[in-house]
Amino acid sequence: MRVLVAYATADGSTEEIADRIAARLRAHGHHASARPVSSAGGIDGVDVVVLGSAIHGRQWLDPATTFVNANRRALLDRPFWIFSVGMPDALPKAVRRMARTEETAILDQLGDLRPVGHQLFSGVVKPSQFPLASRIFLRLAGGRFGDFRDWPAIDRWADGIAERLDVLAA
Repeated sequence: MRVLVAYATADGSTEEIADRIAARLRAHGHHASARPVSSAGGIDGVDVVVLGSAIHGRQWLDPATTFVNANRRALLDRPFWIFSVGMPDALPKAVRRMARTEETAILDQLGDLRPVGHQLFSGVVKPSQFPLASRIFLRLAGGRFGDFRDWPAIDRWADGIAERLDVLAA
């Protein structure tokens, strides 16, 4: 199947996850390409869409939302999956569970669209992404900086999509 893995990234972490998902889908025999939503254009000519965005302020980045709205009708006609990249694993343990509720806010942004699946991944969290006061607060609250991407979990999720696509193609 022809799969578009479209993404909106702020600092590159979401792009690397999208590239990994596309590579896993290609390893399963699908024609997958990863492209930023700003250059992905329409989705005519693709069978399936996997769409991801970094999360800022419990919301997808504006380019991802714009892509969804521009392709809303076409997304209703084909299977699509979504993923979000945030920082739950960088947060103190006491608030990680609350951060994982971002899924509800993201799904609400989609309105009438219902993806086959959604996954929240942790990304890379750098001090340079925050103003000084936020960096201090995060550290004092027990948060941490680093690369929190769980590549085996990302691979498992992409493999699950590939398995579902095999069923759809049969």
